[in-house]
Amino acid sequence: MNDILVGVDPQELSVPALVWAADEAAHRKVRLRLVTVAPPLRYGAFTRRSALLIRAQSALATAEDLVRELHAGLWTATEFLDGPPVAVLRDRTVHAALAVLGSRRLGRVAEVLGETSVAIPLAARAHCPVVVVRAPERPAIHPPLVVVGVDGGRDCRAAVGFAVAEAALREARLRAVWVWPGPLPHRDDAAQELAARRRALAEAVAGWAERYPEVPVEQQVVRGRPVEQLSRVSYAALAVVVGRGSHGGRCAGRLGSTVHGLLHRAACPVVAVPPEG
Repeated sequence: MNDILVGVDPQELSVPALVWAADEAAHRKVRLRLVTVAPPLRYGAFTRRSALLIRAQSALATAEDLVRELHAGLWTATEFLDGPPVAVLRDRTVHAALAVLGSRRLGRVAEVLGETSVAIPLAARAHCPVVVVRAPERPAIHPPLVVVGVDGGRDCRAAVGFAVAEAALREARLRAVWVWPGPLPHRDDAAQELAARRRALAEAVAGWAERYPEVPVEQQVVRGRPVEQLSRVSYAALAVVVGRGSHGGRCAGRLGSTVHGLLHRAACPVVAVPPEG
């Protein structure tokens, strides 16, 4: 149940995703499981199948070599599996603490509906949190920062718990951000509305300071659109953590509109956390 699962794409090896996954496994002192999935091919496509097998085996070997260069002695395992990639990887997330994927930067329609698309559909359906790493890491910012989006919904409880634990693991600060969308209230109501959101944000992170006293926690209420505001703070973050159904809008199965938007716009890895239970 503690494995870090990383999807290895034989068509386009994501080095940033491998680096992130290997670092995570090293911090947690757990096994890193590298998985490549071959989608089913039409009957008679033997030549194409043979080429795919060779490419997949080569990608797994390259990924494992890279991981060992990064973290000598890291416990690794490799798997080459057959079947629809999203369904196969989703089954593997039952026994994983975290799944890490790269992204091919496809357009929105292709990334949701394309036959070879994995990142967004898996983030919407996995049994464990899913990290999507889209770009090479920027120079480190010290002390590191983990951002968690909070909206008061059921999904954000699990996201806050994951974010605090991740900040402790990475020796990072935590910034809990409540984005206040919608029209401006009347001036007489503005102070009360702001105070109410600050109280709700404080309640969402309450108790974690006692459990992780080493993690500095900042609380911030900002006005605007959630995707825009969280994308803005992502430039200084190690990761942005959000509940999978954040802000209610449904895209790509059960993926919330905020998560879906961040997967296209955030400047750092995005972690989609399924709800508790």
